[in-house]
Amino acid sequence: MANSFCSRLTICFALFVLILGSANAQLSTNFYSSSCPKLFSTVKSSVQSAISKEARMGASLLRLFFHDCFVNGCDGSILLDDTSSFTGEKNANPNRNSARGFDVIDNIKSAVEAACPGVVSCADILAISARDSVVSLGGPTWNVKVGRRDAKTASQSAANTGIPAPTSSLSQLTSRFSALGLSSKDLVALSGAHTIGQARCTSFRARIYNETSTIENSFATSRKSNCPSTSGSGDNNLAPLDLQTPTSFDNNYFKNLVQNKGLLHSDQQLFNGGSADSTVRGYSTNPSSFSSDFASAMVKMGDISPLTGSNGEIRKNCRKTN
Repeated sequence: MANSFCSRLTICFALFVLILGSANAQLSTNFYSSSCPKLFSTVKSSVQSAISKEARMGASLLRLFFHDCFVNGCDGSILLDDTSSFTGEKNANPNRNSARGFDVIDNIKSAVEAACPGVVSCADILAISARDSVVSLGGPTWNVKVGRRDAKTASQSAANTGIPAPTSSLSQLTSRFSALGLSSKDLVALSGAHTIGQARCTSFRARIYNETSTIENSFATSRKSNCPSTSGSGDNNLAPLDLQTPTSFDNNYFKNLVQNKGLLHSDQQLFNGGSADSTVRGYSTNPSSFSSDFASAMVKMGDISPLTGSNGEIRKNCRKTN
């Protein structure tokens, strides 16, 4: 009798653990190894094709992943269009007129769906695309953990408050990253993503005209040529975040900061007599250290509040819920 009871108890406990496990499934690098074995090669070829047409797209895809993870976790919510029931993230202040690459994600999703329909989430496609973009532009690689599911809603207000503004101070940046489980070193390493890509005049106008003590004079003068001081004039004009090699993933971003040539206020805050100075200086002289820390920080960022198990869904179309 006792043995029978223990046996039933053991079975019940095992089922409980199984159910608990499915609800709190962990991300892993081999999540799709049997259900979609061609996933990584499919995404890689699509990303390489997009970047070969426009090198800037690598930075755009990487930025989409950042902006996705910083708003309610890495759940693909940034990809959702507005609906009658929610206002999405695409037109939030940090994304409006600047977030791009949605069509590329659509193309990747279509290619993945052709290989294994209904299996891979848009959130995971974002994560893999970010890695492949960095690698395509000469940066480090890392093993992408997958198994995320897609959010069924999005929040413009959460995007407005969750994504650090280019006017952020070092303490504001540190606080926001810390709230997401990212260290000060992670903050500096991940900011190194600004070694690629472009920024709009609206995001650096105040810096080049007002921050004379922390910006190298000739650098400010050169940026003013394409960014008029009057708001509303040339707002969408672009400048490279790294003036030396804007389409190569390297450590020149940190070399620029040491010379007071950070384009954004938030960039230069990392090297301005504060706690991050030593990390910036280290990365400016040791590119392998930056590459290693960046890869590790990207894995950590990809772990922010994913939907797993039976939570969320696998979207058929990344722009709308099923």
